[in-house]
Amino acid sequence: MLEAGELNAFLTQVRSSSFFEEVAAHALVAILGEVERVLAATAFAGRARLTCGMVHLRPSDGYRQLVVLEAGSTEAVALESGSTRLPSTSAWRLVEQHGCAVAIDVSLGRIEAMGVPAARIDPLGEGETRQRLLERGTTHVYVLPLRGARGDVVGMISIEAACRAAMGQPFVWESCDAVLQLYTELVTPYLLARPSRPAVVEHEDPLLPVLGAAMKGLVRLLRVFAQQDETILLCGATGTGKSRLARWCHERSPFREGPFEVLDLSTVPEDLQLAELSGWRKGAFTGASRDHVGAVERAGNGTLFIDEIDKLSLRAQAGLLYMLEVRAYRVLGDSGSERRANARFIIGTNANLQAAVRAQRFREDLYYRINVLPVRLPSLAERPDEIAPWARYMLERRHHERVPDGSAGLTAAVVQRLLGYPWPGNLRQLDNVIRRAYTVSLAEQGSAAPHELVVDEHHLTRALAYEEADPDRSLVELLHTAATAFVREAERHAVLGTPLELDLTDAFRGLVLAAATEKLESLEEAFRLFGRHALVKSRNHHKSLRRELERVDALCRALGVDPGLSFGRLFDPAQDA
Repeated sequence: MLEAGELNAFLTQVRSSSFFEEVAAHALVAILGEVERVLAATAFAGRARLTCGMVHLRPSDGYRQLVVLEAGSTEAVALESGSTRLPSTSAWRLVEQHGCAVAIDVSLGRIEAMGVPAARIDPLGEGETRQRLLERGTTHVYVLPLRGARGDVVGMISIEAACRAAMGQPFVWESCDAVLQLYTELVTPYLLARPSRPAVVEHEDPLLPVLGAAMKGLVRLLRVFAQQDETILLCGATGTGKSRLARWCHERSPFREGPFEVLDLSTVPEDLQLAELSGWRKGAFTGASRDHVGAVERAGNGTLFIDEIDKLSLRAQAGLLYMLEVRAYRVLGDSGSERRANARFIIGTNANLQAAVRAQRFREDLYYRINVLPVRLPSLAERPDEIAPWARYMLERRHHERVPDGSAGLTAAVVQRLLGYPWPGNLRQLDNVIRRAYTVSLAEQGSAAPHELVVDEHHLTRALAYEEADPDRSLVELLHTAATAFVREAERHAVLGTPLELDLTDAFRGLVLAAATEKLESLEEAFRLFGRHALVKSRNHHKSLRRELERVDALCRALGVDPGLSFGRLFDPAQDA
């Protein structure tokens, strides 16, 4: 047992630490020291070697910190690119589910969870985790849960040892468990409370042109995850930049020479999801008039980013689980042998998958299979130091498309307004607002875009008007305002000799559908909102939307406005904030 003096000295060190990494180092030095002390009194003395300890801080929404302390060192450091020291996903699953310590005999692939019947525990298996452990000489691993204030598991501490003499035999973990648990319980509040050291990350990056303080630590972590074969799960609200980060991970992975393929499940009907993943042969089902190459094959030797994973049907979930576990799939309607799924998978979602598992809308086994390296992207409101730089970047990008050697800027008043706005739609909403403000500014300049352009506060005010409807005015009053604005525009065009046709007002239906789709983040839900369930069921709503958008496009062309600039990504799907 620990002496009171040892505990006091330990707590004094921890309390005086300013950063997470320092707290983690004190905890790991103490824990490794205790294991070394116990080892010295066993038959394995001189034949066993502790290799490292790691602290994994990963609340339910993803990794926050992952640091390692090599045996003999006193400094816990963030993992570097190319590191193979990643956790056992099987151990994490047991730690999270049962809140208990876990011992792993790597050579036998055997896992023992303290207090859990062996019949309820799956073996470690021959997967990538076990292979990595064996390659670095690790024979035994012990994992201790980190519990938050409410008793929920928010991370773990793992210890690795190399002792071939103990393969297949009980190691020393049980003898030192009580002390290790005590150290862990004492240090957890400080691990949760202390901030990380400011991360130093290379800034010049075309895929991440803006990187604030909140994102630097996350990007440093993703730089390590990108080098692995394991699945990355990117969680975060709509518009936080999951697609951009998925591509960034691909470009820094061993698969960067291969293709980067995106499958957005929100755009695929449920009955075609599995077929879209694996592909199909002509005649495989009604409507399969030709062969279709699936997303997995298109992403061969590259990366497949599956977004909106929560939209995946239960039937397709079973197929994806098999694909991830066996790394094989069969093309629908193909009588040949299975094909190798040789793509790296990155998964995206804005949903609470744990809640979906509890509601039985998402398979628990698939959840744990994709929850290997989870990362939560903070909202734009949590990254206030990025708002102005992103706005400038978006504005300059739009202007350079028209005037390659031109310049565009924001006034100080505009920056203050942007910083004061909540941005519930995150980067995507910011991009839409900047596009509108840019269009308004262009409209004031006449037909030709100026070499130097400045977006002023009144431009932003008009752009934000699309976001902020006046709650004190009725819909009829607002429509009358829009009608009056149309009349004024018609009068201006009449003077110019380019009269507006009354039929252009038909574009309103398309604008309503566009607004509903952007707000609900689902084309199907937008049509259902207006009672068009039959169109969705027959899959004819896409054709209907195209007709409506053609009317919007006609109106915009008559007004000299780019619909992609004014009304968001629905009109310009290639752009992604």
